[in-house]
Amino acid sequence: MTYEEELKQFDEIRPYEPSEMRQAFNELIEDRQFSLILKGFVPWMPKLLRNALLRAAFIGVHTPLGFQKRFVKPFVNYIIRKKTDGTDFDDRALPRDKSIRYTFVSNHRDIVLDSALLDMMLVKAKYPTTVEIGIGDNLLIYPWIRRLVRMNKAFTVRRALAPKEMLRSSQLMSRYIHFAVNRKHENIWLAQREGRAKDSDDRTQESVLKMLAMGGESNGSETEKLKDLNIVPLTISYEYDPCDYLKAKEFQLKRDNPQYKKSRQDDLENMKTGIFGHKGRVHYRCNTPINNWIDELNELPRNEFYARLCERMDKEIHSGYELFPCNFIALDSLNHRADHVSQYTLEDEKAFAAYLDAQIAKIDIPNKDVQFLRERMLTMYANPARNYLNTENA
Repeated sequence: MTYEEELKQFDEIRPYEPSEMRQAFNELIEDRQFSLILKGFVPWMPKLLRNALLRAAFIGVHTPLGFQKRFVKPFVNYIIRKKTDGTDFDDRALPRDKSIRYTFVSNHRDIVLDSALLDMMLVKAKYPTTVEIGIGDNLLIYPWIRRLVRMNKAFTVRRALAPKEMLRSSQLMSRYIHFAVNRKHENIWLAQREGRAKDSDDRTQESVLKMLAMGGESNGSETEKLKDLNIVPLTISYEYDPCDYLKAKEFQLKRDNPQYKKSRQDDLENMKTGIFGHKGRVHYRCNTPINNWIDELNELPRNEFYARLCERMDKEIHSGYELFPCNFIALDSLNHRADHVSQYTLEDEKAFAAYLDAQIAKIDIPNKDVQFLRERMLTMYANPARNYLNTENA
């Protein structure tokens, strides 16, 4: 089968190919909703001039990677400068051969920035390409969003399907990921679970790893199929989560009404807050690739194999946390102890208490339960420390 024939199998989910970029770009800037968003940034500029400047900026862009470097990189670098207190990337666990392509499986902190920041870190560290990312179709609520993310190396993860359709979708996605790594020579980024862990208790879903093992050579074992993807457990650590108060708000709304479900507008608010909110220090750490240790699990029965594989993935991710004073303050506060007082100062405690007060003040809901909201937010910051310490003591 030729490359083009293989590629055609994935038309419903894949990112754009270089030959499709120009048409996609033209359709994007002519989209009425996208045009209104651009107008919000430069309301004084006529539409014709805006579009002319965008078309001029697109000259020389021929690939999704080129689009990222021309349009996305300046924006993400702005976010790093203005909305973080610095970012770090630790890739010491990876081989020095930067031509290897990886499937990064990480904990999930931000809908948009988890992969965008990783892209910038890979570029800065002189890796030859960025990552293709899986993004849920629940977030692709407008045609311009779907078009923009496909230009930005995203493939679609279909949600809320009937079981039979979900199986077909998972098989297609797995085949695509194997194709992307081994035929397109791209890196992949995936979250370790569907959706973010709202309490920051990061755990790998077996279904994610089982999905990855569906593709690859048909006669290969599941271990071989997983090894074929060069999976790297990746830890993302934020000092502050800009969406912490939105997550706490959702916890109370679900507590008070078990039928509560977020709206599309809620998803957009989470995306906007995650991007433009202050994050403090941000750290990415690549942990030991699974190819270094997965053979140890080979003789286990299938169910136990995946259970143990998830446990080991979690151990790698948890041991990779970069912990900050707020994590230890939150843990001690919940435990009503001072076990980790050496990790923070009185000034740190005062600053974190003021931060929590300010975040909780942003929550506007009926019957606002401040004590419950504070406990939920403390739990979000305590869990990374709790999980890290558990790996240290294991």
